Amino acid sequence: MPIKIQSDLPVKEILEKENIFVMDEGRAVHQDIRPIRILILNLMPLKEETELQLLRSLSNTPLQVDVSFMMVATHESKNTATSHLNKFYETFDQVKAHKFDGMIITGAPVEQMEFEEVDYWEELKEIMEWTKSNVTSTIYLCWAAQAGLYYHYGLEKKMMDHKVFGLFSHKVKNRKVPLVRGFDDEFLAPHSRHTEVTAEDIHACEALTVLAESEEAGVFLCMAMDGRQIFVMGHPEYDRVTLDGEYKRDKGKGMDIKLPKNYYPENDPDNKPLLLWRAHANNLYTNWLNYYVYQITPYDLEGTPF
Repeated sequence: MPIKIQSDLPVKEILEKENIFVMDEGRAVHQDIRPIRILILNLMPLKEETELQLLRSLSNTPLQVDVSFMMVATHESKNTATSHLNKFYETFDQVKAHKFDGMIITGAPVEQMEFEEVDYWEELKEIMEWTKSNVTSTIYLCWAAQAGLYYHYGLEKKMMDHKVFGLFSHKVKNRKVPLVRGFDDEFLAPHSRHTEVTAEDIHACEALTVLAESEEAGVFLCMAMDGRQIFVMGHPEYDRVTLDGEYKRDKGKGMDIKLPKNYYPENDPDNKPLLLWRAHANNLYTNWLNYYVYQITPYDLEGTPF
């Protein structure tokens, strides 16, 4: 089954050109199954780019996935058209009375600020607390993973002396956990961040189970509450040229930015990057949807207490 999105969402045409099967509302109503309801809180500035990246990964499943997008009301988005937000996004007040099978909270370019300095921090705290009673399983990505670990478990993020930027190799831990089922012993994933929650702090937290870790980039994947909370420290959803765009953007601003590691063939930014992490990214989201959402969530979502 495909992902279900609004028929006029701009990324629909791109997904179809990539041979990704998507379903609009008109066709979905004729499917005699209950779709999996996924809510995406999109905190990234270029929202349409992030929509495309996440929908690519969510499409690789036999389940019908009904995707909705949410934005924070306490922050004004300056990089996405208001018309797009008004048409395709809801606020927390509009969704908080409902329940969802799964939720994804994206990263945000605010990692060098203290959490309490972020203008939507109080709203995000309310949302994170709400997920515990209204969402079967929540994935926290990059900065959101740091925010979730801080809010739920009191783990502080720390500034690093260099930016973790590029593709890094990770080793799978706890292979019997379904979230990493089908993973190779080692796999690549993108990172782009100046801060970290240290591996020592994560391992010391008894509530957390580490599932993948890198000698260079630290913990990549961990979870709590038997998979109801999943924390991803990198950006498995990034497409082929996302790191390339970040590097050339910062270089154009005159910033002291190093080449992303293990990314450009021959370390030459004029060479087209190889896409080396897509299969594992898709596997991660497929495992999440199957083992931590579909297999767990009740058929009567709204009428069942968590």
